[in-house]
Amino acid sequence: MAIDRVVMAFAGCVVLASVALGLLVSPWWFALAGFVGANLLQAAFTGFCPLAIVLKRLGFAPGAAFA
Repeated sequence: MAIDRVVMAFAGCVVLASVALGLLVSPWWFALAGFVGANLLQAAFTGFCPLAIVLKRLGFAPGAAFA
């Protein structure tokens, strides 16, 4: 699986989990969803993604965005 797909899947899981936790536990969990969204936005413009760096070191194949 390419790094791009892993990053998107991980971000989607974190956003869904934070929305569920925000509804069930505390509204402060919505801040995590905002952080993930902001990180995805800056990665789209700069190409810098900390998770992509970690995945590359773990041996995942680079995709089009994080080559």
